Amino acid sequence: MAAKFEKVIVCLANSRKLAGRCIAGKEFDGSKFGRWIRPVSSRLTAEVSEEERRFQDGKDPKLLDIIRIPMIEAKPHGFQVENCVIDDGYYWAKEGEIAVADVRKALDKGTGPLWDNSSSSYNGTHDRVDEATAAKQSSSLKLLEVEDLIIEVAVEGAEFGNGKRKVRGHFSHNGAQYKLAITDPHIEREYLAKGVGTYRMGRAILCVSLGELYNGFAYKLIAGVII
Repeated sequence: MAAKFEKVIVCLANSRKLAGRCIAGKEFDGSKFGRWIRPVSSRLTAEVSEEERRFQDGKDPKLLDIIRIPMIEAKPHGFQVENCVIDDGYYWAKEGEIAVADVRKALDKGTGPLWDNSSSSYNGTHDRVDEATAAKQSSSLKLLEVEDLIIEVAVEGAEFGNGKRKVRGHFSHNGAQYKLAITDPHIEREYLAKGVGTYRMGRAILCVSLGELYNGFAYKLIAGVII
């Protein structure tokens, strides 16, 4: 099936997902930002493989890249209304980059919680939304600036016999505290290499994604960290 349309986005999330990545960004016309777009594959699990997302020179998209992506169709999936199926027969094209200062124009406005703050996992804080509540959401991506990001590397799951180090981000937003898993692979690698500890980062721009349902919950993930 040939590409039916193209979307030009600024990449705001390049997050690990299964054997591929979850890419997301906002439409960009060269000066103004538009709505969220999440390019997805036609596979049931929707992640985008390395081959599918690479540029013609073989490089991988990175945060703040301006990318032109051939698409086949918009395909909302539950509360992930931003999903668009890519045409994997074409390369993606990098059309430039934007500065960190400019990405502030894309911040999402809002005075309430990140979707819903009724549930926390064993190791997180306000990091998940139950299935019934998730089904009522009209978006699954948010871009916010925080003043007090702390990155924590800790061993999780040892009490259950499968302990591994995990990277989480702790921050406050609109009067609530959050501790969410970080799935930005560059940040994960950097801080796993530093070892177990707490690292105070301060101001940062975060892309937070509401992931697909898992055991009755949609988990809030930090899918992109812009510092």
